[in-house]
Parts: sequence; C-alpha cells; structure tokens
Amino acid sequence: MTATAIHARGLGKDFGAIRALGELDLEVREAEFFGLLGPNGAGKTTTVHLLATLLRPTRGTARVAGHDVVREDLETRRRIGLVFQETTLDRDLTVEQNLRFAARLWNLPGRVAGPRIDELLAQFGLRERRRDAVRTLSGGMRRALDIARGLLHEPRVLFLDEPTAGLDPRARRSLWELIQRLRSASGLTVFLTTHYVEEAEPCDRVAVLDRGALAALGTPAELKRAAGVSSLEAVFLARTGRPLAESTAA
Repeated sequence: MTATAIHARGLGKDFGAIRALGELDLEVREAEFFGLLGPNGAGKTTTVHLLATLLRPTRGTARVAGHDVVREDLETRRRIGLVFQETTLDRDLTVEQNLRFAARLWNLPGRVAGPRIDELLAQFGLRERRRDAVRTLSGGMRRALDIARGLLHEPRVLFLDEPTAGLDPRARRSLWELIQRLRSASGLTVFLTTHYVEEAEPCDRVAVLDRGALAALGTPAELKRAAGVSSLEAVFLARTGRPLAESTAA
C-alpha cells in the first residue's frame, strides 16, 4: 500500500468575509507528481501556504510528511521544500553564497552542506556560474537556483507554486525536464500549482480547483475520459462552465 505524503480533510481558509478556500479534502501519495490546476484566484497559493505552515487554517486539518501542520509546524517545515511564485534569492550574493546562506538556516554542517551544494550545482547546470551574482543570471537559471535551494536539505515533499510564471517556453521546458529527472532519481513527492494546462498533463494526478472548491480529481486521462473531452482545459470548462483561459485573465 502506498504511503500518504499529504492528507487534508475539510481544509479551509477565510480572510475576513472572503472565503479563499472552502473545505478541501485531498490525499497525495508519496513519490507522486501531483498537480493543482486552476485560474488565478482559485485558491492554489492559499492551499500551498496552508500545507507549508505559512497560514493557519480557519477550519479542517492537514498532515504533511506525517506531521500535523498546526501542532507540528516545525517538524513539517523540516520535511518540505517550498518554491514561491516570486524568487526570494538575494540578487547581490553569488549563486553559491545563496545556497550556503540557506544551509546555515537549515543548520547543515559544512561537511554536509559543501558536497550537497556541489551536487545540486551540477544537477541544475549551475556549476560554472557558482561565483556569479544572481542578478547576472537568466530568469530560467534563477528559477533553477530557487528549486536547488528548496532541495538543499533533502525534503520529502517539494511544493512548487506557479514555478514557471514569467519564463519563456524554452526555459519552462528545460525546467520541467530537470524536475522529472530529479523525481525519477529521488522518489520525491512534488506538489505543483499551475494555470498552464500543458504543465498539468504530465502529472500522475490532477486536482481542478475553482473559486476555492475542488471541481475534479483524477489522472489526466481519467478526467478527460469522464468529461468526454480531449484536453484538461476542456475538463475545466466542463466542470465549471467557464473557460480556463478567460478565468485566468479575470
């Protein structure tokens, strides 16, 4: 039986009178590539922030990597990596300095941090840029460094919140090829949020989120078959009555 990496029941969040997330029931298996697909404002980032202990839920419960996100928030954080929509790198530090600073925050001893940083720089194609300031990197390279930093402490679950927003198509493809290789090698659980249909297609399973509510859940093939359509964008239309593209622009 496959173990569960993320388990949420009735998980919800209100901001005053605004309900950002209703009552979400969700299970993500270990080593699964799980996609949360929906337009801007659907509640995707709120979901990630709740699961990553950055927000406290208004209602419901969640466990990530075996730990309650409210009662065991520090233990949860030690077992997850998080890549935000916007980079949080220090642009004036070098590539290596950003990683060494993160290693200190994780209390990684030098004998562990040094080899781990070397390994990640090689995996992400950044070895030759290790002494370059982050501000000199392309957008794709900065994003790769964001993800490398999120993997530095070898988390069990990696949250990627709209990781390719603002990247050109070539950089997006390169980034996804890299993530797929890392998953194959490590068995990492990856939780992706996106409004790009093509990014959700390779996921093991996809949850369609709209206006803070779960509209559909299953493998991409199951969702398309159940809706009688040929694309996940059409699944969204069938489940919500609204085109994903129009919703994203709204």
